[in-house]
Amino acid sequence: MQTRIHFMEELARLNHDILTMGIKVEENLRKALEAFKTQDIELARDAKAGDEVVNALQLKIQDQAAILIATQQPVARDLRELVSIFKVTDNLERAGDHATHLAKAAIKLAGEQPTRQISRIETMVETCCAMIRGAVDAWINHDVEEARKIAAMDKEVDLEHKALVRDVLEFIKEHPELADRASRVLNNSGYLERVGDHMTNICEAVVYMVEGSHVELKD
Repeated sequence: MQTRIHFMEELARLNHDILTMGIKVEENLRKALEAFKTQDIELARDAKAGDEVVNALQLKIQDQAAILIATQQPVARDLRELVSIFKVTDNLERAGDHATHLAKAAIKLAGEQPTRQISRIETMVETCCAMIRGAVDAWINHDVEEARKIAAMDKEVDLEHKALVRDVLEFIKEHPELADRASRVLNNSGYLERVGDHMTNICEAVVYMVEGSHVELKD
C-alpha cells in the first residue's frame, strides 16, 4: 500500500510539472503574439528566453518518468500513462518552439509596417492557446471526451491558416515589393498550424492512456 501511495504521489508531481509546462508554453505564445503586434523587441526576447524553462521542464519530467518505469514496474493504465508522458512533453516542447519562431519574426519585422494578416495570426494564436489549456486539462483529468473536443478545434486553426495563405498570395500580387514581409507572416501561420497538430497529438495520448487504443483524431 505504501508503495502505491508513493507511486501516485510521484504521478501527481509529474502532472503538476506538465501543467506548469503547458502554462509556460501558452504564456510564451501570448508574449510572442503581443511582441509581433506591437513590435516590442524586448518582449519578443522575453518570450524566446521563456523557452529555456519549457525545455528544462521537459527533461525533468521525462527523467522522472523513466525512473518510475524502471523502479516501480507499472502495468496496464499506469504504464500507459508513464509512456504517454513522453509524447505529451515532446509535443508541448515543439509547440514552445513555434512560439519562439513567432518571437523571432517579431524581432526581424520590428520597424516595418504591419501587414493586414496580423488579425488572422491573432485568431490562430487564441485558438492554439485554448487548445493548449484544454489538452493539458484533458490529460490531467483523464478526460477522453474533453480530449476529443479539443482535438476537433484543430479544424479552426487549419481553416484560418488556409484563409491566411489565400490572403497572403493576394497581398503579394497587390504589393510585390512586400513579398518578403508577407512570406514571414505566412511562415508563422504554418508554425501555428502545427501547434494545433501537436495539441491533437496530446489528445490522442489521452485516449491511449485511458482506453488503451490508438486513435487518429485529425481528419
